[in-house]
Amino acid sequence: MKGRLAQLTALLALLAAAVALRAENWPQWRGPNRDGVSAESNLPAQWDMKKNMAWVTPMPGMGSSTPAVWGDRIFLTSEDGTDLVLLCLDTAGKQLWKTKLGSGKKRFMKGEANLASSSPCTDGKHVYAFIGTGDFVCCDFKGNIVWKFNAQERYGKFKIIHGVHVTPVLDGDRLYLSLLHSGAWLVLALDKSTGQEVWKVRRETDATDECEQAYASPILWRNGKDEYLVVLGCDYATAHSLKDGAEIWRLGDLNPKKNYNSMFRIIATPAASADLIVVPSARDGPVIGVKPGAKGTIKTGSPFEQWRLAGKGPGRLSKTPDVPPPLLHNGLVYLVRQYYPENGALICVDAKTGKELYYKSIHAARYRASPVYADGKIYLTARDGMITVVKAGPKFEVLATNQMPDQITASPAISGGRIYVRGFKDLYAISEGGK
Repeated sequence: MKGRLAQLTALLALLAAAVALRAENWPQWRGPNRDGVSAESNLPAQWDMKKNMAWVTPMPGMGSSTPAVWGDRIFLTSEDGTDLVLLCLDTAGKQLWKTKLGSGKKRFMKGEANLASSSPCTDGKHVYAFIGTGDFVCCDFKGNIVWKFNAQERYGKFKIIHGVHVTPVLDGDRLYLSLLHSGAWLVLALDKSTGQEVWKVRRETDATDECEQAYASPILWRNGKDEYLVVLGCDYATAHSLKDGAEIWRLGDLNPKKNYNSMFRIIATPAASADLIVVPSARDGPVIGVKPGAKGTIKTGSPFEQWRLAGKGPGRLSKTPDVPPPLLHNGLVYLVRQYYPENGALICVDAKTGKELYYKSIHAARYRASPVYADGKIYLTARDGMITVVKAGPKFEVLATNQMPDQITASPAISGGRIYVRGFKDLYAISEGGK
């Protein structure tokens, strides 16, 4: 009997280890590969507060940041009264520690965002958080501050209408950050172990008015051989060498001078796969598929453009998202259109040709969160808490709609068989069977 019990215990331990190995970390805003794609499976399409809800944990205040998940640790930023804090919870929803990052209480865009909108990131040993006050902090997994500096003190006061919400990119031993506002146009590489500057480049622009301010985060492009950083904002997209920040290519004609829109502030972050970079714009502007081997200046009709979807015009509906970044998966590009008057539309185009496969209404609301792919499904989160689940593929099919009892501008995180959703009030853990 004891022998069988020992065998059973060993088997259960092996099964637990196998599950742990399959569980995928979500170490930063757009997931393990920075593309909004998860390899997790057995995720629910439908849930409510009783069905498939593992737990709900109250937050100390508002936040719009996506949780970073590593193993059994969940990290997120939040308001806490007038403090801005980094929280660590375990995967049972219990708070383990809270570290103050800075102070301040501001709202932007009619209460849609605050100073805790940038998402934290982690390498499994440390967690890095940047907040709207300019405080950039590295903590260990016990919540102790390893290093800290203020970007406004180091790089100049932020001059931007709707606040700084950019999320840094963690890669290897570096953190990459773009600061594009009326006080500075900078692209930075920082040493993650010290917070010290590795390189800094001034990103020139002839943008004026509100267009000289941008809210998009940088992304990395790689194909296994070559690599660079892509930065979008201030009327251009640019690619920068990871070695020294030197500009490799510059994409223009996003906001043409002959018909200049002085309110063309760019919010949506680009998306990339090994063979394509998708550049959104703003306010009925174009969406461009850029060939990764591009060099120099790129304009409409350039051979370095894979395709260009024109902005709104006679007989056309604009396809550019205003806030959510594009999602690339399995040869398709998904664009969440939330700018007036087509609030709540999902557009799917062929990644190779740019051909529109469908343009369908989903839910009449504003969309701030990033679309996420997992388990053959695309999760689309509206500000009013409605999460629409659509079947991935070239044909439009709604699998479920889930109304959350919260406002949501954070993007979902997926790890360990769960979907983590950060609302203004609570953090929700959703899983098949509520496990």
